[in-house]
Amino acid sequence: MKSFSDLRYFCEYIVNKYGSPSNASEEDKAQEFRKIYLRDLPLDIRTLRAIASACGVYVNGVDSKNLPQNIRGYHDVFDDKRNIYYKKGDTKSGIENTVLHEFREMIEPVFAELCTDYSPLRTNAVHLAANKFATAVLLPKEEFRDKVYELGFDVIALSKHYSKSCSQVLLRMGEVIQGSVFLYSALYEPGPEVDSWLLNYWTGSGNNDDPDANVYGADGLFPRKGRTVTPDSLVDMVIKTKKPHMVPRITILDTREDDGLVAIANPSTISGDIVKVVLVVMLAHNIGLLQPQINRIKPIEVEEFHKHL
Repeated sequence: MKSFSDLRYFCEYIVNKYGSPSNASEEDKAQEFRKIYLRDLPLDIRTLRAIASACGVYVNGVDSKNLPQNIRGYHDVFDDKRNIYYKKGDTKSGIENTVLHEFREMIEPVFAELCTDYSPLRTNAVHLAANKFATAVLLPKEEFRDKVYELGFDVIALSKHYSKSCSQVLLRMGEVIQGSVFLYSALYEPGPEVDSWLLNYWTGSGNNDDPDANVYGADGLFPRKGRTVTPDSLVDMVIKTKKPHMVPRITILDTREDDGLVAIANPSTISGDIVKVVLVVMLAHNIGLLQPQINRIKPIEVEEFHKHL
């Protein structure tokens, strides 16, 4: 291999090491990207621009009026010239995510050229893969998982620490915790109507080592995307009072003999107004994992819930 000063060389490296791009998860590809290009460099826009330039890719800002609605960036290849475009004025985190996302989408057809038996991902699949790749580069698995435990599964604190959106942090938290502990977490944001709130993102994980350390048959208990806030729920209490709330015991069996769940809802505010609410739910006996967050935000304690959040 000559060098990594061209996009193709990175793709060749992945194919040579894993046999096929399909044998390397997005986590693997992100880890290789960090190992090859980042090393001890700080992960910021300047570094990503330098990496892109080294790979023969030009990074350009575009006025938002010239971008389709809800599009933060795109890429094109013309006369063998590769370009990544991001929205001018976007957040630092948003630009970093766009550059990495487009980089991942850009290498997909190169994989197909190098590996003839590889079936390239289709539009939707490559978009999802690019999201996973970008997040895995920006929030490296082991380091991020350690910080999740250190901050007590506090999505808002993690978002501030990494200067990343709450949604990206929440989804990444579910990925890095998967297999180790039962978790449900949801992000609520204001809806289109006045005083309406919607669940826009959620994540979950299970305990693979101890099947009994999970919740079964209670799917209706955990809201999914698009659900509005349930009256008198923990999230509803937070929205009404603008203060974090916690339920140390949520029973889910009618016999009320179970240890149940623990839930904490934490608001993110700007100038005194709530802009997001994050809900985190675990088995009650894992309350110690939430203790760093509890100590920091000092939530109002609600005595007990039964069969609802």
